[in-house]
Amino acid sequence: GPSGFPFEDFVAEILKAQGYESLTRQVVLGGCVPHEVDVVAYNEKKLIMVEAKFHNELGIKSDLKVVLYVKARFDDLKENVYNYGGKDRPVTDNWLITNTKFSSTAIHYAECKNMTLIGWNYPEKGNLQDMIEEERLHPITCLTALSEDNKKTLLTNGVVLCSNIASNPDILKKVLGGGVDVEEVINEIKELK
Repeated sequence: GPSGFPFEDFVAEILKAQGYESLTRQVVLGGCVPHEVDVVAYNEKKLIMVEAKFHNELGIKSDLKVVLYVKARFDDLKENVYNYGGKDRPVTDNWLITNTKFSSTAIHYAECKNMTLIGWNYPEKGNLQDMIEEERLHPITCLTALSEDNKKTLLTNGVVLCSNIASNPDILKKVLGGGVDVEEVINEIKELK
């Protein structure tokens, strides 16, 4: 998103935590044209193509227009096979995932067309909030002990999750140098639900 928050990297981390291999910003050839896919995730059985929509303003909903556009892309992607995990395979699932909400018409259309939508609190079970809490995948952007500049520097260096810092606190000094209270950051991470 515009804040420099790599939402697709975050989505890829969620899918990794769920046992998938995942890659971001993949250019793949559909039946007609190439598409940049935000996240491609796969395991033995599934190949999932994910469109990740990030909004800075939490009031913004992904509406019918977004869902129609994504559906058209997915229809094109279904017309080809892709080499992931060492074998050629068709797309098994398409997801549209957002950090905000969907409009009711977007949800109605997606349900009618068997599309998987994942929003902050949609569906009732297995939404983005559930995934973050179950896998304890809090993004570093939620930390108040880090300045905006520090967060940007960490994100640029591939440090996306609080768990990246918790498992390797030295990364703070390595990436940011001095001037950051490592203990304060670690304590804040420990308090996250």
